[in-house]
Amino acid sequence: MILNKKDIIREDGQDTQFRSIFISDIHLGTKYAKGDELLEFFRYTTSQNLYLVGDIIDGWAIRRKVSWAQNQSDVIQKILRKARKGTNVYYLVGNHDEFLRGFLPLSLGHSMQVVDELEYISLKGDRYLVIHGDFFDDITVNKKWLALLSDRVYSWLLGISETFTKIRRYLGIRSTWSLSQAIEDNVKKSIKYIENFEIVLSAHAKRYEYYGVICGHIHRPAIREIDGIKYLNTGDWVENCTAIVETMEGEFRLVKWE
Repeated sequence: MILNKKDIIREDGQDTQFRSIFISDIHLGTKYAKGDELLEFFRYTTSQNLYLVGDIIDGWAIRRKVSWAQNQSDVIQKILRKARKGTNVYYLVGNHDEFLRGFLPLSLGHSMQVVDELEYISLKGDRYLVIHGDFFDDITVNKKWLALLSDRVYSWLLGISETFTKIRRYLGIRSTWSLSQAIEDNVKKSIKYIENFEIVLSAHAKRYEYYGVICGHIHRPAIREIDGIKYLNTGDWVENCTAIVETMEGEFRLVKWE
């Protein structure tokens, strides 16, 4: 079951509470980060734990050109405020914020930790590996130049896609179709990129006897089973605006903020 805005925004004005929220791939520092949408999601939700599963700050993009809107600073402030108020915040480093890896493990106060990966115990007692996932991406690990080039092309496609979206809205055409995602799907499906990533990461989790894995990296939100392993991908806040949540009853749900 996918949760949307209407499932989370309560008529009585109270926050919807979750045991844990997992988000990734916000890419702060780029003009494509959906800061307003994420702030709205935070406004109507609370959680005991908040997991930032990598690529929160986009160091690759910042090295090229910083695009830091006020709402991106507001996102950072909101996360820090949650930590001050008692939410356990875990920041897991990804490839775009790899500049943090030289400082790991890092604790910021009592409620915020920065790590590479960690183990999550669900309400039902199941063990999950939580990790961004870039170490299981052959292109990112072994062909860094190609990953950097792909990132630039992806950003260019996002710009074109944003223009198409504005034109469709002007013409009154309602659609969630994305040019960058459509092209990325066709290319990556042809080289089995996504499937290989999911299989390799799930196999790693199985090897270490985890019940499941919670990751990000490929901007493809999902909850499904792969060879007996529960595979959960948080998606992103560049195009999809998605998160994985564990409810207070111990059920995992995919949130699509639309």
